[in-house]
Amino acid sequence: MSGSNSIKKVAVVGATGHVGAPMVAELLKTGKHSVTAITRKDSTANFPSGVNVARVDYSSQDSLVSALKSHDFLIITLGVRVPEETHSNIVKAAATAGIPYVMPNVYGYDILNEKLYGESVYGAASFRSINDVKNAGLNYMVMCCGFWYEWSLALGEPWYGFNIKDKKVVFFDDGTTKINTSTLEQCGKAVAALLSFPITSEGSGKPALEDWKNKPLYISSFLINQRDMLDSLHRVMGTKDEEWSIEYQPSEQRYKTAVEDMQKGNMLGYVRSLYSRVFYPTGDGNFEANRGLANEVLGLEKEDLDKVTKWVVDKIEEHGGSPFSVNML
Repeated sequence: MSGSNSIKKVAVVGATGHVGAPMVAELLKTGKHSVTAITRKDSTANFPSGVNVARVDYSSQDSLVSALKSHDFLIITLGVRVPEETHSNIVKAAATAGIPYVMPNVYGYDILNEKLYGESVYGAASFRSINDVKNAGLNYMVMCCGFWYEWSLALGEPWYGFNIKDKKVVFFDDGTTKINTSTLEQCGKAVAALLSFPITSEGSGKPALEDWKNKPLYISSFLINQRDMLDSLHRVMGTKDEEWSIEYQPSEQRYKTAVEDMQKGNMLGYVRSLYSRVFYPTGDGNFEANRGLANEVLGLEKEDLDKVTKWVVDKIEEHGGSPFSVNML
């Protein structure tokens, strides 16, 4: 810990991943932070200029502690296939290294919505990650950003229900349930803005990092439904409903079937269950209605839905399919 009232040194696990990379990019843009990428010793990843690289053995506390010492904040981004103990090992090392603040590997919907997280296949893992931080005596800050828009739109039917290449969509219920969703870039900007605040307030009413200590940070790019997404695709692609295959599935039934598939070892069942549950017509996916958003306080600019949708369409045409890999889960 630097001893000043600002976050100067930030360590990032997963710095080249689809979640971590935009965070690193935006942190570097501020010019206020020294960023260290924590990575495996055998990693062949290419890191951006200006990033310090610490190669570690994730099973070794000595290795992790050595890499994390003198940092003020730790961001953890891990895929769902990473062994459960990896997160707890990292957090234990952070405590030993003296890092006071951790953004755990919890990105998604409202962690204060007990019913949603109780029924979500991601819920137990999320609370384990938060408890790792609590049990280590550290402070957590969880980013509640919804699903990532471009990732979820591009990857295919199990996610937001779209197969853009073949012009097919499955609407959950009638396709009009609105949810909060964020771009990966917006998440990066939110982290950079948050860590650029003073740690404690420097004046009445002025925002500070500790305003979100042991709390969720709610941000969102768009509050939209599947119908809005299809309309955006129409505007970008110059298509109409008649040119698409549109199917309808009850969200609750889709969720139950997906859980059964997941229990049989089907990874896409995990994805379908995760997304279907958020689209229940109960308002669970619209966290801004009850919690509000920190967008304005963070200085996040309003984004253009069609611009992001066009990026997705262009990348699918360029790659012949999704620009994202399912193996990145």
